[in-house]
Amino acid sequence: MEIQDYLYVDDEPVPYQTQIKSYFQKLPASSKKYVRTLFPIFGWLPRYNLTWLIGDLIAGITVGVIIVPQGMGYAKVANLDPQYGLYSSFVGLCMYCFFATSKDISIGPTAVMSLLIGQTISSVGTTLFTGPQIASTLALFGGIISLAIGLFRLGVIVDFIPDPAIAGFMTGSCITIIIGQLPKLFGITGISSSLAAYLILGYTLQGLPGTHVDLAFGAIGLIWLYGIRYLTQFLTSRYPRFERPLFFFGIARNAILVIFGTLIAYGINVGQKTSPISILKTVPSGFREMHVPNTSISLLSTIAGTIPPVVVILILEHVAIAKSFGRINDYKINPNQELVAIGVTNIIGSFFSAYPTTGSFSRTAIKAKSGVRTPLAGVFSSLVVLLALYALTPAFYYIPDAILAAVIIHSVGDLASGPRVWKHLLDVHPLELFIFVAAVIITFFTTVEYGIYTSIGVSLIVILYRIARPSFSILGRITNSRGIYFPIDHPSVKDHITVNPNGIVIIRLNESLTYPNSSYITEKMIDYLKANTRRGKPLSNNKGDRAWNDSTPLEMSDTDKQKPVLKAFVIDFAGVANMDSTGIQCISDVRAIANRWANRYVFWHFVNVNTPEARRILIKLGFGSQSITIASGLLPSDRTKDLTAVSVVPMGQSNNQETKSSTLVTVKDKYTYFHYDIDEAVETAQKSYSP
Repeated sequence: MEIQDYLYVDDEPVPYQTQIKSYFQKLPASSKKYVRTLFPIFGWLPRYNLTWLIGDLIAGITVGVIIVPQGMGYAKVANLDPQYGLYSSFVGLCMYCFFATSKDISIGPTAVMSLLIGQTISSVGTTLFTGPQIASTLALFGGIISLAIGLFRLGVIVDFIPDPAIAGFMTGSCITIIIGQLPKLFGITGISSSLAAYLILGYTLQGLPGTHVDLAFGAIGLIWLYGIRYLTQFLTSRYPRFERPLFFFGIARNAILVIFGTLIAYGINVGQKTSPISILKTVPSGFREMHVPNTSISLLSTIAGTIPPVVVILILEHVAIAKSFGRINDYKINPNQELVAIGVTNIIGSFFSAYPTTGSFSRTAIKAKSGVRTPLAGVFSSLVVLLALYALTPAFYYIPDAILAAVIIHSVGDLASGPRVWKHLLDVHPLELFIFVAAVIITFFTTVEYGIYTSIGVSLIVILYRIARPSFSILGRITNSRGIYFPIDHPSVKDHITVNPNGIVIIRLNESLTYPNSSYITEKMIDYLKANTRRGKPLSNNKGDRAWNDSTPLEMSDTDKQKPVLKAFVIDFAGVANMDSTGIQCISDVRAIANRWANRYVFWHFVNVNTPEARRILIKLGFGSQSITIASGLLPSDRTKDLTAVSVVPMGQSNNQETKSSTLVTVKDKYTYFHYDIDEAVETAQKSYSP
C-alpha cells in the first residue's frame, strides 16, 4: 500500500541582520584570503624545480626571440620609435609573473592596442605633447582603472561584451593594420597612417606606380613566413616524430627573416649615402626614457576619450586569452586577479615610457606549445629583450621597414574571423552577425576606437531589446500527460494540447520581471485576458457610465458569450530570476485590471518561484495569503507533524525493502498559492474560487 505524506517547504530569506553579522564574522578570514590571492607567486614558487626551469627557459627564450621584432614592428604601428616597443615588452614580461594566475599568457605590445595608440597619437598630434607622453599616460591611467576593477572584483563587466562584438572589432582592426602596412610593403611614401583604412587603401592603389624595391623584401618576406608555416604543418603531419624540431624551426621563421633581411639590406647600403630602401635606422640602446609620466590636466583632457577603449582592449584581450588557454590546458584562472596583473604592469610600465600592453594571442599560443611550466617563463623572455636593448641595437639599424611590415601582416592575420565564424553567427541569430559586421565596417571606415564603441553599443541595444521583449507563452497541457505543458501555439504539439479549465489562464514568463520588460508583459497579459475571457459584469446601457475610450458594443456577440469569466492565473516563474519595483508594479496592475474585468477576485498561483527574493516580494504583495475564503479541505490540517522516513533509491537500482509500506512524499510550499508543479497549481486553482 502506498502512503502519501507531505513535506512543506518554507523558503524564507535570511534576515539582513543575520547576513551582516555573518559577513563581519567571516571578514578576518576572507581578508587574509583576499591578500593571499593578490600574490599567487607565493603559492607555486616554493615548489619550483629543475624540470619546471627547463620548460620555462625554453619557452621564455622562444617567446623572447619572437617579441623583439614584433615589439619594434608594433611600435611603428603605434606611431612610436621602435625602442618603445622593446620597453613595453620588457616591463610586461618581467612584471606579470608576480601576479599571474595563467602560466601561458605573454604580456607585451599587441596589434589592436598598437593601432589604437597610433590612431590616437595621429589625431592628437605632437605639437603640444609627444607621442611617448601620450602613450605612457594612456598606459598609466589604463593600468589604474584595470587595477581598480580587479581589486574591487568587478571583472564581471567583461561578460557584458559578447563574442560577436569582440570578433568584430578584432577583425576590423586586423584589416586596418594590414592595409596600414601596405605602403611600407610597397615602399610608397607620403601616406599618413592616421587616415581611415579605406583612404589608406585608396592612396596606396594610386601610388602603385611609385613602388620601390622595398616590395621585393616585403613580398619575399611574406612568401617565406607563410611558406615555412604551411611547410612545417605539412611535414609535422607526415613525420610526427619530428614535431618538436619542426615546431621550433617554424616559430624561428620571424627571426631568420629579420636576420637575413638585415644582412641583405646592409650589403646594398655599403658605400651608399642614402639607402635605396626604407630602413629602421638608429635604435637607442638601453633604457633612456625612464621618468614619471605626464599627468597634466591638459593632456588628460586631450586623451580622455581614448582611455575607455584602452581599458576595454586591455581587459578583453587579456581575460579572453587567459580563459581560453586555461580551458585548453586544464587550469582555472582568476579574471579579477588577471586585471590586477595587467593593471600593475601597465602602471609600472608607464614609468619606463612603455605604452599599454596586454596579452598576445599569437605569442601565448607559441609559449604554450613550447612547453611552458610556470609564469616565470616571462622573466626569461624579458632577459632576451634586455639583451636586444643593450647589445643588438646597432644591428637593428639596417632592418628593412618592408620586412617589419611583412612580420606584422603575418602576425595579425589570425585575428580575423573567417567565413566559418560568419556562418556560425548567422546560424545562431542574424543579430549576432549584425553586431559583428557593424564593428568591422565602423572600424574599417573610421577608427578602432569608434569600432569598439559601436560593437559595445550595438550589443547593449540588442541585449536590452531581448530583455524588453521577452518571449511570453500561454501554456496548455499535453493530452493524457502529467505535468507536461507547452505553449498552445507550439507548431509541433498544438494539436495535442488539452484545453485549459474554463477561466484559468496558464502563463510562462521566460525573463526576469524588471523595468525594461514590465510594460510589455503587462500589456500582453491584459490583451490576452480581454481577448479570451468575457466581462464578469455586463456593460451599462447608460452611455454616461462608460469610459470615454471604451468602444465595446453594448451587446456581446455569440462568440464573446462562449468565453469564460476569468477565475485564476497560474504563472510559471521558473524563468524569473529577479524582480524590481517596476516589475512588482506590473503584477499589481494586472491584478487590479483583472479583478475589474472579471468583476470578482482573480486568484494567482505561482509555480517554481526559485529565488527567495522573488518569493518574498510576492508574499509582501499579499499573493501568499490571498484574502478570499478558501474551499474546505484545501489547506492542510497539520503542517507540523513529523514526516515518515523516506527510502531513497538510486537511479537504475531496485529497492529490496518491503514496498508495501513505502512512503510517497509530495513537496508543497508553506503558502497555498506557491507550487512546484503546474498540475497541482491548476487543480488548486479549480478549488480556490467560489462556484
